[in-house]
Amino acid sequence: MRLLRRILDVIAPRQCCVCSRRLAIDEELMCAACNMHLPRTFFSAHAYDNPMARLFWGQMPLERAAAWFYFEPHSEVSKMIYGLKYGDRPEYGYLLGQYIAEDFAADGFFDGMDAIVPMPIARKRQRRRGYNQSEYIARGMAEVTGLPVRADLVVRKDFRGSQTRKNWWERQGNVEDAFLLKNGEWARGKHLLIVDDILTTGATVLACSGELCRAGRVRISVATIGFAGKK
Repeated sequence: MRLLRRILDVIAPRQCCVCSRRLAIDEELMCAACNMHLPRTFFSAHAYDNPMARLFWGQMPLERAAAWFYFEPHSEVSKMIYGLKYGDRPEYGYLLGQYIAEDFAADGFFDGMDAIVPMPIARKRQRRRGYNQSEYIARGMAEVTGLPVRADLVVRKDFRGSQTRKNWWERQGNVEDAFLLKNGEWARGKHLLIVDDILTTGATVLACSGELCRAGRVRISVATIGFAGKK
């Protein structure tokens, strides 16, 4: 296998998704230097009390919330997110999901969870993009944790425009009544992990969790690649 990788690396060298340097034989997605200097949040060590978790206090039955690193638009590390979402690189999501799960598992973040729920996107957007990036992240996490991925529990009704350039109030209104619960009987009483790429205000996660909670006695945790809040 390593011989095959060496041959492929000669034919088509793999590059770090952050700095674009050539990857070593034992590196995946990003080089060791970029991985080491990633602006990690370390939220998984204090998964109920951190800046991301506090966005949800009193608004949903939160168990844990953590992002892997602090996200800053147009920074070097943002390249991997842009590649995942807009650059037709779904494999980034799968590999990032594995990285995140390995880091978070060391803090017991996944203990007691029943399933991973990727943040759904509208059919129109998925047809245009070709995939749901959150589902790839979720499947990467599942590879490490062994948790099932349940992309069938909640669906996005429609696409009302990107959240990227909206303020807090506009984000809230944009996702109001945007999700629909499916298979609520299975979800009842479960501890579900919602997975998304970037968390800014938390409006989309709140809307999704509110629909999941209609199943009854549901507990929610949240994991994302990036957190756009302050350090």
